[in-house]
Amino acid sequence: MSRSRPHPKTKVPGTSGFFKPFENLKRLLEEKSLPVASSSVRFFASKVDVEPDHPEYEERLFKEAMADVAPLPRGKYIQVETRLPNHSYNIEYRGDAEYETLLRMRSLVENGEGFVVAHTPEYIEGSGYCDNPELTGRLHRGDFSMQGHIDLHGFGVEAAQELFDGFLKDAILTGKRAVLIVHGRGLSSPERPVLKTKVQEWLTRGPWRKWIIAFSSARACDGGTGATYVLLRCQPYTKRFRKKMRKRRKRLVRKVR
Repeated sequence: MSRSRPHPKTKVPGTSGFFKPFENLKRLLEEKSLPVASSSVRFFASKVDVEPDHPEYEERLFKEAMADVAPLPRGKYIQVETRLPNHSYNIEYRGDAEYETLLRMRSLVENGEGFVVAHTPEYIEGSGYCDNPELTGRLHRGDFSMQGHIDLHGFGVEAAQELFDGFLKDAILTGKRAVLIVHGRGLSSPERPVLKTKVQEWLTRGPWRKWIIAFSSARACDGGTGATYVLLRCQPYTKRFRKKMRKRRKRLVRKVR
């Protein structure tokens, strides 16, 4: 038989009109015969025989506090199995570029694989007076250990160029060969990144070009396309140095022959 419930606005006789959720809790506990925690549990630990600065002080204190604690009986409980949601997606083969893109996105999301900085439009690389095209790839792969870095975030073009010039000058005087320049990706720029473009110009068109062997966008762990690796020379690439290198190459060719 179903019991009729009074209307929410109808006042039940013998009540004060307020909701009392624990009013019948004692009766329910007696009917269900659920175990009630003993009132003899000590909430404060007695004095332990270890000094406060001793490594075992907290452990002793915890054991004293938990001495009279008994585990709750596990006879009346409901075990709920929780499973992590399965986010695997079934991608139907379509035989087009969209299918390949979906596969790459799935690999990137699930396994963190497939993202290569060099394959993005923001990637930059270049070289000065260098005859070895493999150096830019080696530089981007991290074959050279960075010996210094500078962060140009938050600076205007003039202030950034002054810091850039001072940093490269100090790096060359101290014998550093590989450095990292952090300039940001410039995503907030209306057209193209300002500092990133300027750094590329200073490396390829300015007076520092004769000191540059190669440069490339950094790996993701060093800032990605928001930073640039730079490989420096020990001495500038002047006309005299160029003639010297040509003579050295000719000597090597003669020895090989």
